[in-house]
Amino acid sequence: MDTTVRTGTELLWSALGGDPALIDRVTYGGVSGLLPARLPVMDLARATVAVAGLAAVERAGSAGPVRVDDGAVATAFVSERHLRVDGRTPVNFAPLSRFWRAADGWVRTHANYPHHRKALLDALGVAETPSRPEDTVAAAGAAIAERGAVEVETAVYAAGGLAVALRTPGDWAAHEQGREVAARPLLTRERLDEAAPRRRSGGPLRVLDLTRVIAGPVATRTLALLGADVLRIDPPGNPELPDQHADTDVGKRTAALDLDSPSDRRTFGELLDAADVLVTGYRPGALDRFELHRPGLVTARLSAWGDYGPWGERRGFDSLVQVATGIAAVEGPAAEPGALPAQALDHGTGYLLAAAVLRSLTEQDRDGGSRLVRLALAQTGHWLTHTLPRHEPERYVRESDGPLGRLRYALSPVSYEGGPADWSRPPGVAGADAPAWLTA
Repeated sequence: MDTTVRTGTELLWSALGGDPALIDRVTYGGVSGLLPARLPVMDLARATVAVAGLAAVERAGSAGPVRVDDGAVATAFVSERHLRVDGRTPVNFAPLSRFWRAADGWVRTHANYPHHRKALLDALGVAETPSRPEDTVAAAGAAIAERGAVEVETAVYAAGGLAVALRTPGDWAAHEQGREVAARPLLTRERLDEAAPRRRSGGPLRVLDLTRVIAGPVATRTLALLGADVLRIDPPGNPELPDQHADTDVGKRTAALDLDSPSDRRTFGELLDAADVLVTGYRPGALDRFELHRPGLVTARLSAWGDYGPWGERRGFDSLVQVATGIAAVEGPAAEPGALPAQALDHGTGYLLAAAVLRSLTEQDRDGGSRLVRLALAQTGHWLTHTLPRHEPERYVRESDGPLGRLRYALSPVSYEGGPADWSRPPGVAGADAPAWLTA
C-alpha cells in the first residue's frame, strides 16, 4: 500500500479527533492512476472518503472494514460529469464561467447563476445580447483584456459577481488572506456549551441543509446515504441549478422558503427547533440575521475563503479558489493556467464536512454540548498543496561533472539496504574507452 494514502487518512482522522486505533479498519484498492495531476489529488480524494467512512462506522458501532476503492472515489469526485438526465449531458460551466486574458495576466470568472452573470456584465460595462450569446462573450473578453487582472477581480466583486486573478503559490503566500489561511488549522471543532443533544429516541437524524453548489450538498448527500432525513431549503426566487440539484440532492427532500416572509420564517424556525444538525454553505455573515443557534444543535459552517481575513465575507467556488491559491498556476502548462482533474476542493471538503458532523454527533452523545465545526475550500486547498506528501522529482535526481560536462540524471529505482545509492562512474565520451576489461 502506498504510504502516502495512509498518511493522508491519519492526518485527517487526527484533525477530526478520531481514535487512531480505527485507522487499521481502512482498506484501499481498485484501479490506480486515476485523477492524475501534479498535486496529490487522488490522495486527497481517498483520505477524505476514508474518514467519512470511518466516522460512519464509528457512529454506527460497526466493526466492519471501511473499503476505499479508487475507481469509486475517482468517479464520485467527478459525479457531475457522469450525470445524465433522460440521456442529456449537463453543462457544468456557463459560457461566461472561464479563464480570460487580462492586460497583465489571467482572470477566472464564475457566472453560472443569473444574478452572478448580471453582476459580471454590469462590472464590465457589457450589455447582454440573449439572441447572440457569442457576442456577449466576445464583448466581455474585450473588456477584460483592457484591464489588469486584480482590477477586474476588485470591480466584479464590488458589483456582487465572482472573479479572481490568477496567482502563483508565492503570490498567495504573500497575500493577506493567504497568510490567514496558512496560519489556521484545516478545520475547527468547538463545543459551545453544556446543552444536552437534541435527538429524539427513535427516528432518523434530522439535518437541515442550507447549502448550495457542490461541497455542502456532497456532505448532506453523504448524510442522507447513511440514513439521515435531510431537508434542503432554498429561496423561492433562486433555486439550485437543475443539473446541480439532480447530481447532489439525491437522497434528500427539498423545499422553498422565503426567510424574509413572516410565515415562512416561522416555518423555518419550527424546522430548526426540531433539527439535530444544521449545515450552512452561504457566504459568512449572510445568515446571521436569522438567529440560527439552538442549544444542543450540531452546526457545520462551510465557506470558500474562511470566515476571517480581508476575504472573509466573499463568495467563492472551487474553480476560483484554485485560481487564487496558486493551484491553477501549478497545474497549468507554461505561462497558462490549468485546473485539477476534478473539483476536488469541493468534493473533498464535502466528505470531510460529513465526517466532521458524524464525529461531532459521536462526541456529543458522550459529552453533550452544542457543537460547531467550520471548514473552508481555501483551507482544504492549503492542505492539498502544503501538507499532503507530493511527488518531488528533485529528490530522485543528481548532478555531477564528467567527460560530457555537467550532467543531470535520474537515480536508479533499484534499491535495497546496503546496496549502492548511485552509479560508480558517469558516462564517458561514446566509444572512447579501451576494448578491454578492467584489471583487479
